[in-house]
Amino acid sequence: MAKAPQLITVKCPCCEADLHIDPVTKAVIRFEEHEQRSPLADFDVAMQHMRGEAGRREDAFKKSLENHKNQTDILSKKFDEMLRLAKENPDAPPPKRDIDFD
Repeated sequence: MAKAPQLITVKCPCCEADLHIDPVTKAVIRFEEHEQRSPLADFDVAMQHMRGEAGRREDAFKKSLENHKNQTDILSKKFDEMLRLAKENPDAPPPKRDIDFD
């Protein structure tokens, strides 16, 4: 008895079904449809994701607000340090600005 050739399994790019192809005849011998998830399950996942997004947005806003509150203190400390350095070395050239590098 002749041994049956091994079938080649290919996934359809359109419907994602599994196609089993005979390499000798190059014909589709059988196919298995792709199992569709129910739209209700997708909707539940989307709703859970949206509920989680609200918390992440709130955390990002609080972090941004804290950074904004501290920014004036940081800038004043940087200014005081640069002023102190300028008074210690009055003959030193001013620091290069971004526009000076062009």
